[in-house]
Formats: sequence, C-alpha cells, structure tokens
Amino acid sequence: MKIFSSGSAFSRSVSSNRKNAAPVGSPKEFLHKDNLDNSNGIRRDSLISRKLCILVIIGPLITFYIGISCGYLYVFPSLGLGYHEQAASSRIFDVVDGSWVSDYSYPLYNSSECPFVEQGFNCLGNGRKDKDYLRWRWKPKDYDIPKFNASNVLERLRGKRIVFVGDSMSRTQWESFICLLMVGVEDKTSVYEVKGRNITKIIRHLVVRFRSFNLSVEFYRSVFLVQPGIAPKHSPKRVKSTLKLDKLDDISKEWIDSDAIIFNSGHWWIPSKLYETGCYFQLGGSLKLGMSIPSAYKIAMSTWASWVKTSVNSTRTRVFFRTFEPSHWSNESTAHCTVMQFPEPDYDYKQQSPFSDMVTDIVKKMRIPATMLRITSMSASRGDAHVGNWSDRKSFADCSHWCLPGVPDFWNEILLSSLLSHKTG
Repeated sequence: MKIFSSGSAFSRSVSSNRKNAAPVGSPKEFLHKDNLDNSNGIRRDSLISRKLCILVIIGPLITFYIGISCGYLYVFPSLGLGYHEQAASSRIFDVVDGSWVSDYSYPLYNSSECPFVEQGFNCLGNGRKDKDYLRWRWKPKDYDIPKFNASNVLERLRGKRIVFVGDSMSRTQWESFICLLMVGVEDKTSVYEVKGRNITKIIRHLVVRFRSFNLSVEFYRSVFLVQPGIAPKHSPKRVKSTLKLDKLDDISKEWIDSDAIIFNSGHWWIPSKLYETGCYFQLGGSLKLGMSIPSAYKIAMSTWASWVKTSVNSTRTRVFFRTFEPSHWSNESTAHCTVMQFPEPDYDYKQQSPFSDMVTDIVKKMRIPATMLRITSMSASRGDAHVGNWSDRKSFADCSHWCLPGVPDFWNEILLSSLLSHKTG
C-alpha cells in the first residue's frame, strides 16, 4: 500500500554486461556449401539465415528493455530496490536547503486531545493566544516531503517496534510521533502507555501501545548515550561522577530488538550539565580531566557507531540519528528568552554547536548503514515556536523546548518519509 506521493531519491547505479556476438562466417563460404543436416534435412545456410533473422528482431528488443529498466530504476529507485539491497552504506537524508512556507492545513492534531503531550509543551493549553507559529510547513529545495496520512502510516507500521533514544528533545519528538499517529485511530482508548504511567522527564523507559495495529512506540531516556558512572577511587574531590566515553549506556541492550531506532544527543553536552555538576570524562580506568567537551562528544559518538556495527541487526533494524536542535536564548547566561513572532531565516545556528557536523562525519564513515536526519538548520529559524512563557511553570521561560504541535512534527514527517520510502517488512 502506498502512503506518499513520492519517495526519497537515493542514487543508484545499474550495470549490465553484454557478450559480443560470435562471428558466423562469410556469406560466400555458406553459398559454396551444399551440405544437408543429417538429422532433419535442413540446409545449413537456411538455418543460419533464420538465426540471423531472429537476432536482428530480438536484439533491439532486449536493448530497449534494458534501457527502460535502467531508466525506471534511476527515476524510481525506492520502488526498484528493497531496503536490504540499499543498505550497503550510510545515508544522509538531507533536507537542509529549504524554507518555511505558510500552510493553513497545519497543525495536524490538537494537543489538548492527545493525552501523550506533556502539559509543559501544550502551549495553547497553557495560554498562548497567537497561532501563527502553527501555520508553517518546511519545504526542502530539492525534495517534496510527502503529505502525511496517519491511517496509511499506521498500516505500514503494523506489527513494528519504533524506539526513540535520547534526551528531552527526543521525548518531545516521541510525543509528537504518537499524536500524529493517533489522528488515524478511531478508538483512542486503544492507544495507551503499557504500565499506565504519566509522562515525566525522570522515567527512563516509556512504551505506548497501538493495540489495533500491534505497534509499540517507545522512549528511552539516555541523554549522553554513553554510560554514566561513579567517580573512580582516589579521584580529586571535584569529581562526583564520570561519563565512560568508551561504553554505551547500560540500557542499550534493550534498544536492539526493534524495527527502527532514532537517536539524539547534544543538549546535555554543556559545562552546566557536566563540569559544574562534578561530572568528568573517563576512558578505560583513566580520568580525562583536561578533555574538552567537543573532543569527548566525538569519542562518545564513535563509541555509538561501534555499538551499531556490533549490536544492531541491519537486515531488520533501521538506524537514524537526528542532529542537534538549536536553542534561541536572548542571553543564555541569564536564561533570558524572547519568543519571536515569525520564523527568522537568517538566524546563525552554526555558532551554537559543532555536534551536528561531528556526528554527520562519523555516520558517513560507518560501514553499517545509518541515516542522518539533518534538522539543525531548518529548526534554527523557528525561534517563534519555542515554549517560552507558555509552559506549566510560569516562572520559567523556555527557549530550548518546543511547543506541540510544532517543529518536532516536521522532524517526524522527515523521519517517516525516509523510513517508509523503503520496504518495511
């Protein structure tokens, strides 16, 4: 069943080897031979003539068929090749170049009718009056994001297990993903958190089940992806904990048996979440007190890439890494936050984080396939879509997290466009 009007366009190469026809002798030679075939009495020159006629007729047809097939695979690569045939190298699902265009068909759901949106992200429910930030759609320059159809997506994801791993930004994307899919569910009570838990930032594992579709959508809280640990013996007093850069989080074994894993890590790799809390880096048994955060992040992401190579079954599981989402603090040191009224296309996001480029370079070198979802630049211009003062904590302005519905919905449209452009079962 098709969901989207178009799929992703990854380049393909199709080659065919052709054997040169063997020479059949000169016509003069056959004219002077009047021998008959002993078995059926057919003249040899007549037999050769018939073969030549057949070659003359069939040859161009074969050439035409090969040409049409190659052209079809070039124009419609995702239809011509299944996922497993494509999974020879990592991919960059690049929608960087584009713009936000006005579209009054959005938003796609009502956050007050989706029980899986945290109260803190329900900006309209928390008193935000303007709705302009909801009326934008990301339009890539060289790619059309297919129009979202919840019912069809649910059918394609029937029987699957989708896992999001990361920090609160991943949790926001997870909530958005569930709310988007719930639009296609008639019996809303058939969608539930399996242990009946309310969504909070301290729970490490949450599972929402779509009973009618045998579909699980899960979130694992792992803000650094690598394993946190206690300070080694005889550490300096300022060291309260460590990040073991060469070991993935101890819950990583629970991520493996899934059909898609969407990773993200970035917002916690800052001094206020690390050094200022007494958390330093560790490699093997050695503390790395002088290691910079970018250097540590690069090692951690290389550890993640090695884990993907050794632990993930690439014939079943699609692996995604979503890049860093920019914040829009007017003055981050004083936590001053001003939410803009409209998208700001000239916002300079590159100074905020080198992490996106780092992990993109790592993914490009991976032998086990992974897909980069590069959403940094598209999100950078959306300072109008943050929670701001419309959270459940009125005293705290927030220019890091996003309102729902909002920008994370487009991260998921891009994710689904990539995921479902391949065969999923």
